This record gives sequence, structure tokens and C-alpha cells, in this order.
Amino acid sequence: MGPYVFRDYDQQALDRAFDQTAWASNGEAVLRDFYEAGQRVLAAGEHHDGLRYGEGPDETLHWFAANTDAAPIHLHIHGGAWRMLRKEDVAFAGPAFTQAGMHLVLPDFSALPGVRLPDVVLQLVRAVSWVYRNVGRYGGDRNRIYLSGHSSGAHVCAVLLTTDWTQHGLPADVIKGGLCVSGIYDMEPVMLSARRHYVHLLPEEWHRLSPIEHAASLNCPLSLVYAEGDSPEFCRQALHFYDTLLAHGKQVDLTVLPKLNHYEIIGELAPLALSCKAFNSYS
Repeated sequence: MGPYVFRDYDQQALDRAFDQTAWASNGEAVLRDFYEAGQRVLAAGEHHDGLRYGEGPDETLHWFAANTDAAPIHLHIHGGAWRMLRKEDVAFAGPAFTQAGMHLVLPDFSALPGVRLPDVVLQLVRAVSWVYRNVGRYGGDRNRIYLSGHSSGAHVCAVLLTTDWTQHGLPADVIKGGLCVSGIYDMEPVMLSARRHYVHLLPEEWHRLSPIEHAASLNCPLSLVYAEGDSPEFCRQALHFYDTLLAHGKQVDLTVLPKLNHYEIIGELAPLALSCKAFNSYS
């Protein structure tokens, strides 16, 4: 053991805490299976492909449309340590949502370190804003927009859930419920880990982008989920965020999915959304 750099982590242990491959050896195979399943879904062509929500080259989204009028909208932010994966990697979930009478919207965004994390957050602010303003084209109900994210996507999801949307010209409650799966909610240990070499945030920025420091700003129900096989730090962060939200009197619940790891858990996205307590107004 070297000197502690965060809580009871030395540098090697902290770096390992944010390396999910150290805790799930099948990660590459799982992600490949999800991608290939998504390619089969996309090949069927039953979605709106590459809709542009902003001017940047990566600011596009896939929209899997429900067949019912004024259906709720589920917008999901993919994971990948803010630097990997694309919307296609979660396209496999599209049919499960549409068959249940929900739209699934999958936005893309730029990868670090090509842009900075505050830029990614602003891209996804634009994605939510575009969805809110364009739902009429696809039969969605803009008064029932729900947001989820996995891993680094759950971090951005939590940032958006604690955002003041009135500053962006939208209703304060534009997002009616959130689902964060195996996410990061405290950026301090991230910025002390090896990830700091590509995340590149100033102290005031990582404080601003730590949802746990802005728990009082959450204004919708939130469900937190993590996998039994997540790294201990990801488990700790979920528990800490849950306790902090409860202390602020927020409507939050916490679920641990047994026998799954950090990569496998996203295969449960549709079942999680369909049973999500924060999404009670889905129906």
C-alpha cells in the first residue's frame, strides 16, 4: 500500500476502482454482443436514423417511435467512460421500448478528450431541448420525458437532473423522472484517479459537475441502480448519492441487481425502465 489519495485508496487501488475491466473480465464480449444485436435492430430500419439535434458533427440521435399517440419518451445516455461507445451500442433496446408503447431516443455526443466534459453536458442539454421542441413530429408527449444513463452516461444524466432548465428556456420539470444505472456522482475521486489524464477539469468544474454536491437541486423522482458486480467504488457512490438525496428529502429509491456486472447490467435497460419507480407516470 502506498499513501492514501482518497478515503482508504492508494493510487493503484483508486485507479483500479475506475477500471471496470478489473472487475468484469467479460466486458469486451458483452459489449460486442450488445453492439451486434443493435446492428440487427438498426438493419430492420424501424427507427428515425441520425436526426440532428445540434450543429456539431456528433450531435445526432436515433429515435425509435412507439405506435401509440402521445406516448412517453425515454431518452437514454450511453456509457463508455465519456470517451468510448456510441448510440448504436444500445440500439438493441429499441424494440422492447416501442413494443411497450414508449419512444426510445438515443443521442450521440462527442468523446473525450476531443472535447471537454462541460461541452458534452451542453450537447446533451441541446439534445433534451430538441426532443422537447420536436416531439410533435414523432407522436410523443413532451410532458412525459424521462431520462436514463449508464456508467459515465449515468453521471451526465444526474448532472442534467440537477440542472436548472429554466436557464435553457425549458420548464423546470421538463424531465419527469430519472434512472441512473451504475453511475458516478462524485467527481473528486475521478479527478484523483488515472482518468484525470483525459478528463481535464479545473476544480471549480468538477465541483459543478458532481451531482452529489447539487442534490438539493433534484426536482423529479430518481431511481438509482447498480450491479452486484460493479467495482466497490461505483457501489459506494450509488449508496452515498442515495443517502445524500434522502437527507435532502428527495424522492429516490435504490436497487442492486444481483449476479450482474457493470457491463451486463445495461442489457436490463428496458426491464429497469418498465419497472422504474421514478417512471410511475409512464402509463
